[in-house]
Amino acid sequence: MSKIGFLIKFKNQSFLKTLCYHGNGIKGGSYMKLELGKIRIDDIQFGEEVCVKNHTLFVNKQEIIDLVLEDDKIKECKVELAKPGESTRITPVKDVIEPRVKVSGGGEIFPGVIGKVNPTVGNGRTHALDGACVVTVGKIVGFQEGVIDMSGPAADYCPFSKTNNICVVVEPQEGLETHVYERAARLAGLKVAAHIGKAGKDIEPDSIETFETKPLFEQAAEYPDLPKIGYVHMLQSQGLLHDTYYYGVDAKQIVPTFMYPEEIMDGAIVSGNCVAPCDKVTTYHHFHNPVIEDLFKRHGKELNFMGVILTNENVFLADKERHSDMVAKLADWMGLDGLLITEEGYGNPDTDLMMNCRKVANKGIKVAIITDEFPGKDGKSQSLADTCKEADAMVSCGQGNAVLHFPPMDRIIGMTDYIENQIGGWSGCMNEDGSFDAELQIIIASTIANGFNKLAAKGY
Repeated sequence: MSKIGFLIKFKNQSFLKTLCYHGNGIKGGSYMKLELGKIRIDDIQFGEEVCVKNHTLFVNKQEIIDLVLEDDKIKECKVELAKPGESTRITPVKDVIEPRVKVSGGGEIFPGVIGKVNPTVGNGRTHALDGACVVTVGKIVGFQEGVIDMSGPAADYCPFSKTNNICVVVEPQEGLETHVYERAARLAGLKVAAHIGKAGKDIEPDSIETFETKPLFEQAAEYPDLPKIGYVHMLQSQGLLHDTYYYGVDAKQIVPTFMYPEEIMDGAIVSGNCVAPCDKVTTYHHFHNPVIEDLFKRHGKELNFMGVILTNENVFLADKERHSDMVAKLADWMGLDGLLITEEGYGNPDTDLMMNCRKVANKGIKVAIITDEFPGKDGKSQSLADTCKEADAMVSCGQGNAVLHFPPMDRIIGMTDYIENQIGGWSGCMNEDGSFDAELQIIIASTIANGFNKLAAKGY
């Protein structure tokens, strides 16, 4: 039967039902089912080829260097390995990426940036090299690049002190504008991660997790007796290197939209920002968003996880008002009973956080916010730059102003030239022996405001 004949024959309710479930593959196109296979990586070593053997990841140093130097904006590239427990300091860190590869289902990792945009992102099977990370390192762009210590007191605060890290240290060509250098460094890390990730394509994973989300109304009907819960995922998008990318599009240029959580888990969002290291959402954290993972764990048991509302954090008041209005509208349209909200960064984004919270709550939807705090070194300042009375349920990811002593390390990957200029450092904080004192802010992901950390605060 031709498509025209199909349309003519079903000009009634049965047409609508038939179209929704069979016509033009609509149901199949919207249905998301992602199998995430994790290949455990216990060690990393240099070798002749990129491969995984007996839970050891081998990488070819020269291959990586040649790949990075394909970009003529990068003058020099070094590749170093850093393992848990070593006396090693990595700084200034720009991004952290887990190597992954699409195995089936169409699409590519990092669609719109490395791979082509494909509507099937979030479907099929993806393999991850679990326990391995690509860490991009290089000269400071702003003051927001951070530190990873592989041992010592600071290692307790950083998730990447426990991973096996392939450090890609880039040296830009002279005279590059900062945003051009930032883009070159970001792309270098993503290209290397995608290259290394291919090593896991034909390997049987140690574990496979399945994540599934149905079209909105079908999802709502599946668990009618459970509360319908959504998640507002706020992306840093303040410009001047405070950027995040959605299918390759600068998040400043988007309006709030609905996303299947599987899309995020499959690389649809990548980091490209220089915000405070402590709450920088790296590309790794988009893959491993703990809010999404925990909602899936409770899905079908305690709650009905409906999906993600993606929004941004712009600097102009008109944008904040417009986008928070749209977030509340989407939450209402989804028929949500409750909502979790996370932000990236602090200060200016606190206003976006509170606007989203207030307007969603005024729709009769229960809201819990997740964020970190900055009360000053003495702990006596207001923890958030903005508040509202509707923000009466909050999960704290700790505070970034606490001061920690960083002992000297035997090896430095990158350079410590900028420690005093990085967020958390100050003039005179660096000692001649390589040790320094700094706030927790200087550590990558120490207080990350989506909960992927070990810190918390309790109210009494």
